[in-house]
Amino acid sequence: MAVQIAVIDDWQDVARDVVDWSVLDSIGEVTFLHDYPADRDTLTERLQRFDVICVMRERTRFDEELLRRLPNLKLLLTGGMRNAALDLKAAATLGIQVCGTESYKHAAPELTWALIMALSRNLVPEANALRAGLWQQGLGGDLYGKTLAILGLGSIGTRVAQFGQVFGMRVIAWSENLTAERAAAAGVQYVSKQALFEQADILSIHLVLSERSRGLVDAQALGRMKPEALLVNTARGPIVDEAALIDALRHKRLAGAALDVFAVEPLPPEHPFRTLDNVLATPHAGYVSRQNYRQFYGQMIEDLQAWAAGKPIRVLTAAG
Repeated sequence: MAVQIAVIDDWQDVARDVVDWSVLDSIGEVTFLHDYPADRDTLTERLQRFDVICVMRERTRFDEELLRRLPNLKLLLTGGMRNAALDLKAAATLGIQVCGTESYKHAAPELTWALIMALSRNLVPEANALRAGLWQQGLGGDLYGKTLAILGLGSIGTRVAQFGQVFGMRVIAWSENLTAERAAAAGVQYVSKQALFEQADILSIHLVLSERSRGLVDAQALGRMKPEALLVNTARGPIVDEAALIDALRHKRLAGAALDVFAVEPLPPEHPFRTLDNVLATPHAGYVSRQNYRQFYGQMIEDLQAWAAGKPIRVLTAAG
């Protein structure tokens, strides 16, 4: 009997075209679903018949309740090797295999830098003004000689730091596990947490979301920043206290923010980040690139083939 395979979270209707799914014809039938996450009953009805579900990282939430309502589910495949929306412990208890994929490492740093440049030079307001028949509305900011503060100097943060160095910026960094030696190896100055916020002309966030990092950029941290500073978040929304950030932006205690991630996604229609004039917001597009999707979906196919052969690869298990 053919394995029933669902590719969900395909909001842009692109999954079928970025890789060749026909290689799975000998294993089963692939169905593409483009719906946004829905209520539990709708999800259960939508996904009930599938043996294998391919998900995009941190879109639809698969908690224990939903997993228990999908008795046919045998395999979950996710983009990335981490997915906070999947209850790996419950999946293991229910005998559901979970496998991941590697990520294309360049997409997020490139988007981060696009946001830094667009925000600092007021590119969106200037471009919109030009379309409206206007010309040269204000002064853009400069990067050369300014301080780029990196919160989280992992693989993405390090790449963003390298871009900053190319632009002649002074680059500083802090995170709980960062050492002066590791920072120096990347050509970056290690500073204290307090100094990171105080000295930043541009603060770029690149931490993994955890209980330690949740809400780390709070009202106190934002209060240390220069009123002319910019904040850029392409990591995870909950790392920043949204209410505190909105308050700082509304009262111009912070010059602007470029945000690709939010506490609730998709961003609610009436959210202030959609209308504040000193916010540049994008719809979690950091990993939404052609090359990254090719890698995600291509490796999901490899995972599925390996699982069907009884030799699963890139297996994800609950920590501890």
